[in-house]
Amino acid sequence: MQRNVPHAMARTATGLLMVTALCLASLAHAQTPAQTPATSAQPQPQTLSQAAPPVDPTFSAYSLAQTCKQKNDNVAQGQCVGAIRGIIHGYQYGVLFLGQRASLPPNETQRVSLCLRNTQVSSIVDEFVADAAQVNEDSLKHTPAEVAVLGSVHMHHGCN
Repeated sequence: MQRNVPHAMARTATGLLMVTALCLASLAHAQTPAQTPATSAQPQPQTLSQAAPPVDPTFSAYSLAQTCKQKNDNVAQGQCVGAIRGIIHGYQYGVLFLGQRASLPPNETQRVSLCLRNTQVSSIVDEFVADAAQVNEDSLKHTPAEVAVLGSVHMHHGCN
C-alpha cells in the first residue's frame, strides 16, 4: 500500500543530499579550529538541537521494508530498488561535494564513504530487509527510510 513513493523518493533524495552535506559540513567545521569573533557582542550561532521533523509515513523505514519484501511484485521491487539507489547516490554525492569543498582531516572522507565496488543492489536490498526485520515495527515506522538504509549500508559496506 505505497502511495506517492516516487514523489516521496524524489523529495527525500533531495532532502537527503542537503542534510548529508549539512551534517558533513558540520563535522568538518567541528574538526577545524574555532575562529574568534571580532567583537564579543556578536550573536552566537544556534545549535541544531531541535526535534527531528515527523517521518513521512509513506517513506518510513517500515514502509520501505514492506515494499522491499514483496519479491514477486515487479512494481514494488522497482520502487524498492529505485528508492535505495536514490538514497545511496544522494549520500555519495553529498560526501563527494563535501570532500571537494571542505578541508577535512586525513581519512575523514573515507570514514563516511561507502565501499560498494561490485556490490549488487539486490544484496543491499536483502541486507536492508534482514536488518529491518531485527527492529521493532513501531521504531521502524518512526525512522526515516534514508536513515535505516544508510545505517544498514554503512554497517555492511563501510570503508573503514
